[in-house]
Amino acid sequence: MNVISPKKLIEVALPLDKINAAAAREKSIRHGHPSTLHLWWARRPLAAARAVIFGQLVHDPEDLWRCQNPGKEPNAQVRGHWTKARARLFRIIEDLVLWENTTNENVLNTAREAIRESWRQTCELNKDHPRAKELFDPDKMPGLHDPFAGGGSIPLEAQRLGLEAYASDLNPVAVLINKAMIEIPPKFAGRPPVNPDARAQMRRTGWHGKGAQGLAEDVRYYGKWMRDEAEKRIGHLYPKVEITPEMARERPDLAGYVGQKLTVIAWLWARRVKSPNPVFSHVDVPLASTFILSSKAGKEAWVEPVIEKGGYRFTVKVGTPPVGAKEGTKLARGANFRCLMSGTPIGEDHIKSEGCSGRMGAKMIAVVAEGTRGRVYLAPTHQMETVAESADTTWKPDLKMPRDRRWFSPPLYGMPSYGDLFTPRQLAALTTFSDLVTQARERVKRDALGARIEGRGVSSENRPLSPHSSDLTPLAEGGSGARAYAEAVSVYLGFVVDKCSDYWSSICSWHSSKELIRNTFGRQAIPMMWDYAQAYQFCSSSGNWTSMLDWTWKALASTPAGWSGIAAQADAQNQSKSTAKFVSTDPPYYDNIGYADLSDFVSVHGGNRALQVGWTRGLDQCIAAEVLYRAAAR
Repeated sequence: MNVISPKKLIEVALPLDKINAAAAREKSIRHGHPSTLHLWWARRPLAAARAVIFGQLVHDPEDLWRCQNPGKEPNAQVRGHWTKARARLFRIIEDLVLWENTTNENVLNTAREAIRESWRQTCELNKDHPRAKELFDPDKMPGLHDPFAGGGSIPLEAQRLGLEAYASDLNPVAVLINKAMIEIPPKFAGRPPVNPDARAQMRRTGWHGKGAQGLAEDVRYYGKWMRDEAEKRIGHLYPKVEITPEMARERPDLAGYVGQKLTVIAWLWARRVKSPNPVFSHVDVPLASTFILSSKAGKEAWVEPVIEKGGYRFTVKVGTPPVGAKEGTKLARGANFRCLMSGTPIGEDHIKSEGCSGRMGAKMIAVVAEGTRGRVYLAPTHQMETVAESADTTWKPDLKMPRDRRWFSPPLYGMPSYGDLFTPRQLAALTTFSDLVTQARERVKRDALGARIEGRGVSSENRPLSPHSSDLTPLAEGGSGARAYAEAVSVYLGFVVDKCSDYWSSICSWHSSKELIRNTFGRQAIPMMWDYAQAYQFCSSSGNWTSMLDWTWKALASTPAGWSGIAAQADAQNQSKSTAKFVSTDPPYYDNIGYADLSDFVSVHGGNRALQVGWTRGLDQCIAAEVLYRAAAR
């Protein structure tokens, strides 16, 4: 017996203009948006995912009527009803896709009821099916599965619309992102935070949070503890710069800062190689794509090289930059520069040879400090370089990047491993924060157990002050007690480290018009960056730890957390999770983005070491990449 299934709204019509407008607007939304939880490539807009799921699950009024009235011809009144009913569904979608309504329970409940009503209608149409009891229970909505979950937009929005969400992907990073969005938050929904500050506040006022807000508050608290502890350990690697009278004599704009110690927010470097000119072959010359530091009107600043004593040094000037400052030492696209000492062209082959022979280094060209009236640009000193290079690197990723220049340029220039993308000071920071994730996990577990002993009473909403049991079952084995909760918090703290790695690599550049640091993944690739910016983790500018932490806990706090979700690693061709479920997915595009290889960027560094809570062990993937076949053939 065939299943009777009316056409869905998505098969007939959708308010595409409204959906597209909402999806486009979503790109400008940051705090609280799930995309800020963790780096992923080619994320799908939540508005579009929400609209697609709704349109996929509700019936088109016309075809529903025809299925309910087989053989009958509709009159004008019935046709009018179709139009009105379709318009009502359109209005639901138009409200549903607005970002402001992401947490609007009135709007969401209207959409959820429309979905449930369509399911009840489907069950009624198929009540005589021989497997009706098994397949068409009007009181039990099927879950929704996305077999190519990726960044998790579809499973997350399915959960928001009241469905059990199931996500699977072959990529372990995608699996972990989906677990963090749809699986962990419901497990600890409604629970109060366990940190000491929150417990003291709850004793006075009770706990009034909902969803994953308690979990998010603990991520915020222990993330701040990590920041403060890290500064104690590695803060000496980031000294302030004192403005002296001598500096002000050359730069009148610094007069108001004399005697002050300014916080450095970025150190700017240029890679360098030996000059190809035999006369200057002993000189390491800079590969600078620009000497412009600030292009803001009225705040222009640039680096001016000074040739002296058979070498060179850098000074910083303010005002209108001279002709040529914008190009730095660059002659053309790609790896084409000129020798600063002689003007001799430096071609790609020479740079590759220098890099692959281990002779490519880097030189600091400027320092960016925080002033009372904006950025202050300063010339570097030998001491600054010495401090930066004094960092003790006890660990460095050694996984090799693919030699595929579409997505990975650094291996062509003597930087074969992911670890080569980080300076010693950046590796020291990532390792320190990674180690602190593990320590924070133990503190959370201790505080959760302490809160359980202390919190025998109830909150103002008659909830137990601490429902975290002494059960020590791991999170990966289904635990929900103190150990599992601590591991859950550490997942999100590890995510913060992952996010920081995007801003703490030598592929980050300085944005002269916005006066901030660009992240590593400005596009879906790891290009070669000739001049780069090194961020200060403990400041308030771009790339700092606190900003990454804020994005993470705020995204977590806004997750639905009301319905269960499961995420797992699975090959879409050989999985059974889709059985008896709705399926909604955006399948991958062949060879368009190197998801697997790019994901290794966050899989190999310190943040991932901190995420070893059982889920990421042994998650392997096999990909078919043309570059691997070519390498095997050689």
